[in-house]
This record gives sequence, C-alpha cells and structure tokens, in this order.
Amino acid sequence: MFSKILVANRGEIAVRIIRACQEMGMATVAVYSRTDEKALHVKMADQSVCIGEAPANQSYLNISNILSAAINTGCQAIHPGYGFLAENAYFAEMCSTHGIKFIGPSPRTIKLMGDKIGARELVGRTGVPLVPGSEGDIKDLKIAMRVADEIQYPVLIKASAGGGGKGMRLAHNRKELEKALSAARLEAEAAFGNGEVYIEKYIEEPRHIEIQVLGDEHGNLIHLGERDCSIQRRNQKLLEESPSPFIDDKLRAKLGEMALEVARAADYFSAGTVEFLVDKHKNCYFIEVNTRIQVEHPVTEMVTGVDIVQAQLAIAAGEELGLVQEDIQPRGWSIECRINAEDPNFDFRPSAGTIVEYLPAGGPGVRVDSFIYSGYSVPPYYDSLLGKLIVWAPDRIQAIDRMDRALKEHIIEGVQTTIPFHHKVLDNSFFRRGEVYTNFIARRINMEN
Repeated sequence: MFSKILVANRGEIAVRIIRACQEMGMATVAVYSRTDEKALHVKMADQSVCIGEAPANQSYLNISNILSAAINTGCQAIHPGYGFLAENAYFAEMCSTHGIKFIGPSPRTIKLMGDKIGARELVGRTGVPLVPGSEGDIKDLKIAMRVADEIQYPVLIKASAGGGGKGMRLAHNRKELEKALSAARLEAEAAFGNGEVYIEKYIEEPRHIEIQVLGDEHGNLIHLGERDCSIQRRNQKLLEESPSPFIDDKLRAKLGEMALEVARAADYFSAGTVEFLVDKHKNCYFIEVNTRIQVEHPVTEMVTGVDIVQAQLAIAAGEELGLVQEDIQPRGWSIECRINAEDPNFDFRPSAGTIVEYLPAGGPGVRVDSFIYSGYSVPPYYDSLLGKLIVWAPDRIQAIDRMDRALKEHIIEGVQTTIPFHHKVLDNSFFRRGEVYTNFIARRINMEN
C-alpha cells in the first residue's frame, strides 16, 4: 500500500479522498490555488503545496506544477478526483513517466472511452445497444441533415470529447439543426480543444441510469448496481438515487451484464461508470463511460457498504478486488442532493460569498460530504458545488421523508443554495411516485415564488 498520496483536486472530493487515505493509514498532500489557501482540504492534509493562481488553468490544470509537487513531497501516487485532470490521458501518462501511480484506469482506457465516437464504435462491436446516430464525426451540415433525416428528429448534437453537458445541443428540425451544429462545435472546441461532434437520436422522456463498476489489475470485475440520475437541469445532475424506482430485477441484471461487457472490452480497472438511457418501454441504450469517481458515488456506497474510494486506492496499489458479484447485495434506499451555491429562483444564478453560518444536518441515516465551514469564502472561479447531502432508509418513501427532514436541518447562510429547489422536487407528487425522466425539471418543477 502507498505511504503518501497527492490529491490533485479541491472541494468536497478532495476532503473525501483525504478521509479515505487517513482511514487506510496513508499520508496526504493537498495542492491548492492561492484563493484556496484556507480551504478545508488544505487544513486536513498532512502537507500542502500551492500550485498557482486562482484560474484553474494556472493551478488545478497545471500538470507540471502538480507533478513537481508530488515529486518534491515524495508521493507515490496521485488521486485526481473528478473534473480537472481526472479524465486526462496525457496526465495519466505523465504520472507513469515520472514513476507515480495514477489512481484510475490506464491512459489507453481513458483515451479510448474519452473519445465518445471511438467509444461508440468499440461498444457497438460488443452487441450492447447504442442510441441510433452517426458513425463518426459530422464533417458538414449536409451530412448532418442526411443522418438526422435517417434517424428522425428530434436529434442531439454531442461533442466527441464532451462531458458535463458541454458541446450538446437539441434540434427538432432542419432549421434548428444548422444552428445547433455550429453552436455545439464552438462550445466543444472552447471546452475541450476538440470540435468534433456526432449526432444521436433524442430519446424522449428517458431515464438516465448508470452502473458503477469496479475492477482490479488482475482481471476481476464486478458491478455495484444502478443509480438513477434522471433529475437534471441542462444535462447537469442535481439529485441521484439508488436503486432506481423504475428498474426491476430482470432489467437490473441485464444492465449490469451490459456494463461489465463494456468494461471488459475497454480492459477496465479501477472505479468507473457505464451510463445508459432507458426509455419508457425499458429499452436500454449505451451512452458513455466515465473513467473516474462520480460525484454521486455515495448513494452506491450507502446501499452496498462498499467504500469506492478506498477500493480505488487498494486497486492502484496492486491488490485484488477481494469481492465477487455474489457479494454485492444492495440494501435499502439512498438519495443524494447536490447543494450548490446557486439561486434557483433566478435561473440558478451562481452565488459566491462568505458562509456566515453553517450547521450540517445529522441524525440516523444522514451523511454530509462537504468542504465548507462558517467563515469560509466561496470563490467564483470553480464549480458551484458546496457539498452533498446523502440519506439512507429502508425504502424509498422513508428515504424521501428523511431527506426532506435533513434538508430543513441543513443550514447555510451567506450565499443562496439549491436547498429550496430540492424541497420542491421531494414534494412533487410525480417524483414521489418515481415518475421521473431527464426533462423532469423543465416539465414538473416551477421555481417561481
């Protein structure tokens, strides 16, 4: 096992990784930008190194500074968390070049699954169903129109190197297609340095279902069941639950086996997520693989009892998984609400500022993954996520009621948060019946006072 690990991230995921390392007896090194000097992950780590100014491209995306920090502090491994460099194959290669273990899958797998077009081609050869769409990069409008006519509108234009909803546009007809294609290319180029896009059939009212997989470097591979991530706004997840209220045992087994088939094809090890769209007739379609820890991993941990971050650390150290599929017996129900520094009454406008009062929720079955504290100043440079409120209960209705109670206890003063939004979701009769889909917020939630 490693003796010292560098955490190449910030916020709640950096705190989460540091806690896992502490429990496993590993020393940690935090990196931080100048604006994060007083951040919680810096306070918690055994050592800390400033790696640059506030903009991410000068700090948390600065590969040379991060590697220098790891080498100079004697770290044997780097955990990238999510976002920033977590799915950067070049960074993973550079870690290996400098004799530092990258805690995640191989650079080859990251590169392969990070190219959405290449991933579709690979998965297509396994026989796992794909959303109907183009074979590769859409070079011009004429080709786009031909493909869209074949698969029929509405269609989604998606960035090949995409993620987080960037480089994605919806078109209902030819007129909208031209604008959507141009906008998606520009956004993809700006966000990922790669303007390649492809087209998929837009599946109406789908569920966004993802399967958590874990594999070691000895060929052992399992899945940990599903998460339902259908509560989204502009392709950004806001609330997740496990299991899904829509998935029955037969479909669960089918999705699990398809996820493992995809992972095997990609020679996958470490933690990863295979994502699917499931329509109202329970037809399943592969959409992508996330080659990192997910924001929503706690709901899976709560129902399976598996610590996914500790599993990542052990796998990276060369240990065998120590679990077989029959060992995974999910129990109860878990829900996660992402608490963002945003004002839901004003189109989720970001709300930077100082936390003047912070009182996290508690009680039975309640977990808080966060990095804020009273007096902490929320910077405007990064993602608006302040933390995650997670609950577990024996069944879904009890989990909803427990989350509603916990949200009322979860006090954050000084900035606007998404807590009022989550109350509206939990109180919604369609949500309580489990009738959710990816455009649920637009159709069912009204944030007007």
